[in-house]
Amino acid sequence: MGLLPVVALVGRLVVVFALLLLLPLGLAVIEGDAAESAFTMAAALTLCAGLGMSLATRRFRRELQPRDGFLLVGLTWLVLPLFGALPLWLAIPGLSVTDAYFEATSAFTATGATALSGLDALPLSVNAWRCFMMLVGGLGIIVLAVAILPMLGVGGTQLFKAETAGPMKDQKFTPRIADTARAIWVSYGALALGCTVSYHAAGMSWTDALLHMCTTISLGGFSRYDASFGHWNSPQIEAVSIVFMLLSGVNLVLYFVSWRARSLAPLLRNTEAQAFVGVLLASIALISVYLVAGGAYPSYLEALRHTAFHVVSVATTTGYASYDYAQWPVFAPLLMILLGCFATCAGSTGGGIKMVRMLLLVKQSRRELVRIVHPNAVTPVVLGGAAVSDRVMRSVIAYMMMYGATLVGLTMLLLFSGLDVVTAFTAVLACVNNIGPGLGEVGPAVNYGSLSDFQTWVCTAAMLLGRLELLSVLVLFTPSFWRK
Repeated sequence: MGLLPVVALVGRLVVVFALLLLLPLGLAVIEGDAAESAFTMAAALTLCAGLGMSLATRRFRRELQPRDGFLLVGLTWLVLPLFGALPLWLAIPGLSVTDAYFEATSAFTATGATALSGLDALPLSVNAWRCFMMLVGGLGIIVLAVAILPMLGVGGTQLFKAETAGPMKDQKFTPRIADTARAIWVSYGALALGCTVSYHAAGMSWTDALLHMCTTISLGGFSRYDASFGHWNSPQIEAVSIVFMLLSGVNLVLYFVSWRARSLAPLLRNTEAQAFVGVLLASIALISVYLVAGGAYPSYLEALRHTAFHVVSVATTTGYASYDYAQWPVFAPLLMILLGCFATCAGSTGGGIKMVRMLLLVKQSRRELVRIVHPNAVTPVVLGGAAVSDRVMRSVIAYMMMYGATLVGLTMLLLFSGLDVVTAFTAVLACVNNIGPGLGEVGPAVNYGSLSDFQTWVCTAAMLLGRLELLSVLVLFTPSFWRK
């Protein structure tokens, strides 16, 4: 009985999702492409399923309890990709259910891993749907629900905590949690508008600008072309992409706080944002010099152009490519993937463990080294001029233990299935951290379509675990969660 009120809310979200399908359906009608019937059927089935779930559980509606938030997040992120995959499965001949669900999950989690080839030949409405799912999922449809659905009530606070990324989820920037969610979406919308206009000014068509805005602001990385940004081979377009990937990699709430303060000081003085930019600049400089010294490029400027684009793309977990960087000496692409594990800021649309956790771990390690020499010294962990509570530090350490165990466990599963170690390890890194392309058989010049069904489902689970920050999902498998 405790599950049914959550199912009732999932039903309402599915109804809203059915309305979103009208956008690609309208585009298919305007374009007269072959996917019109697929979107019509998908929208009808999704609407019927949502109404059925909602009506069947209408007697069990109630205020969300604290732990209901985690259950609602988990169910929503399992169910919505199922309906998101439906038009892909209906519209693309020969696409398996496994690959369709993988593709939709990759879109919603803003991972950017794809199992599809021949993207250039797909109907425009199908590519638009892939990109639009990424725009909605990039920040989290649950955050949107908290912002606009009053039926969540007080329980929306717990829902927001379950969905938002980062260790310090109790910090409020506005008096009401729904106002905070709206502030994040306003920042998201402002970046989206600026990105679309900038892409068009740099040389994209309005259609391409709109679609690639969806996958840039969400730090997802889908493209409507198999060659990704290599389709244009344009330094101007790559420069626009770099700027907006960097802007999207910062905590979106900082933009709202800076606007409210009428000053850039909250943004420029933020410790996490400073570390984010500093690490990326240092990595770009190092890899550029490394590639020139290794003879990969004849000039430093050419190396700098390609390095800056790909380092920012991978480190922000976007996953765009303009060149097969897997052909570089292995140090460079592996370093970029490792950057994608932690570089983006909490509160951004990026994946990974987040820069704030890395900063706290470094500070905690430093504190333990000091304690070895001075056992009685009081050395609190300080971030941004404020002491970090032991509760937060315990949460960070627990998260990192789960993170490491997840990487090892999923890698071993892929090795057991027959994948080589480079493909298995980088595929897990890329999926858990929502980066997209890995190395080996899942590198930037290929895709996940060559994986078996079992391997694809492992990668799908990895994307969901990474997007929902592990603990929000794993808590559902603990006996204490289900006790009354």
